[in-house]
Amino acid sequence: MWWIFALLSAFFAALTAIFAKIGIKGVDTDLATAIRTVIILILAWGIAFFRGGTDSIHTLTKHNLIFLCLSGIATGLSWIFYFKALQIGKVSQVAPVDKLSVAIAIILSILFLNEKISPLGIIGVILIIGGTILVIYS
Repeated sequence: MWWIFALLSAFFAALTAIFAKIGIKGVDTDLATAIRTVIILILAWGIAFFRGGTDSIHTLTKHNLIFLCLSGIATGLSWIFYFKALQIGKVSQVAPVDKLSVAIAIILSILFLNEKISPLGIIGVILIIGGTILVIYS
């Protein structure tokens, strides 16, 4: 079941690149990121309220809050750099390079979360990195 959500995430991430490229034409990318963030804020809180996710807000620990805030900062910086890259680059090159985050996340999960990776997984990471290099130089 997780893979259905992952595929939906990939689909909407692809739409994000297309819509953003069209929407940022002639617009400051920081302003575009701010507008996008407000929409996401409204959508995320609306879903959390509608689905009852806010009922457990009192269970958040300091540890949860610190790492959720760090994740938010990383997301914001990612979006700022992504929009700038989209404004000056081609979607067909920027989006694949952005998805290098998959390989980086796997490597970081091994280093910091002690996750294990199979030999096929290692080959997959190498192929992702190799494919990204091919896209950069194509």
